[in-house]
Amino acid sequence: MTKSDPLSECVTHAIEQYFEDLNGEIPTNLHNFFITEVEKPFLKVVMTRVKGNQTRASDMLGINRNTLRKKLSEHHLL
Repeated sequence: MTKSDPLSECVTHAIEQYFEDLNGEIPTNLHNFFITEVEKPFLKVVMTRVKGNQTRASDMLGINRNTLRKKLSEHHLL
């Protein structure tokens, strides 16, 4: 992987590596696991970029400010 790889290729690589690391073990609740694993660092980066301004972050993300606050709270980022 290089810095110029498209995001989807990086994510695909990470998911493939996750399955390899399981060594044949069958995972459960994968959707929630992956959404949580991606959403928390994503929100951290966005909030850093906007210097904690939730209005700017919600505009940037295209979500309601209340939805953003809920997500930040769920991920213990408030």
